[in-house]
Amino acid sequence: MDPQVLVVYCTCPNEVVAREISRAITTKKLAACVNIIPKVESIYIWNGQSETDEEVLCIIKTTTEKYQSMEDEIIKLHPYEICEIIAIPVIKGHSAYLNWVKENT
Repeated sequence: MDPQVLVVYCTCPNEVVAREISRAITTKKLAACVNIIPKVESIYIWNGQSETDEEVLCIIKTTTEKYQSMEDEIIKLHPYEICEIIAIPVIKGHSAYLNWVKENT
């Protein structure tokens, strides 16, 4: 069965952590590409309190085949107690790009 392409969101506390994670998962071919978007504002509940933080958003392109290994690697490198890792299936996209993602994971 052909693996499905996924877009994965992962927030990081800063660009240093985002780059470390991005380089690790692309070098290990667990992701084909990561876009790093600095300065996103996150509002969330933690330990019963409303929190607001500036974070860095990683938008990761991977496949269903590589997802679990990629998640394990992110958790190993991520400093948060519970880090955001959310996968969204790609329903449609430029076929050449989707094939590139599959070939590079």
